[in-house]
Amino acid sequence: MSTTAAPLVRSFAPLFRADARVLVLGSMPGTASLAAAQYYAHPRNAFWPIMGALFGAGAELPYAQRLERLAAAGVALWDVIGRCERAGSLDSAIAPDSIEANDFAGLFAACPDIGHVFFNGTAAETAFRRHVRGRIALPPLHFTRLPSTSPAHAARGLEAKLAAWQVVKAAAHRAAAARIDIPAAQAA
Repeated sequence: MSTTAAPLVRSFAPLFRADARVLVLGSMPGTASLAAAQYYAHPRNAFWPIMGALFGAGAELPYAQRLERLAAAGVALWDVIGRCERAGSLDSAIAPDSIEANDFAGLFAACPDIGHVFFNGTAAETAFRRHVRGRIALPPLHFTRLPSTSPAHAARGLEAKLAAWQVVKAAAHRAAAARIDIPAAQAA
């Protein structure tokens, strides 16, 4: 019997502007996303409907416009895992010993205003804890795990997921307001 390794998959480059205030992290793009070269491309993934409700970055817009709207709102996107071996789309199919984390030291250096990291599900949080946290120096950050937007996470419907994800909008707005207040205070 021959054993073959699962295919090697690579995540996308981070999507951000230098003034990003919050970071949304997935684990690794699924096969639909990799094939489309777009974050959260599976048609049943709730991510873009949620981003539409929160930031006007819904699936009805072309992908580039969705990304622009998120960037303008101070939201950066990336995945914890930079590359791994995985057969199919499920996080449970990732070969644990094959995981290589993305360059978070570089991202946080490029985006010094990020103050809050939101994990799109348990797998992203677990991968970050195992492969990033404690291995590099991190700036002061708040961390929040949110319910996965994946169609594989059917325990919550869209409305429940949207209610939980409201904290992303609140954190982005709080950070923007705090940044606006700093120059005024310094000028006084």
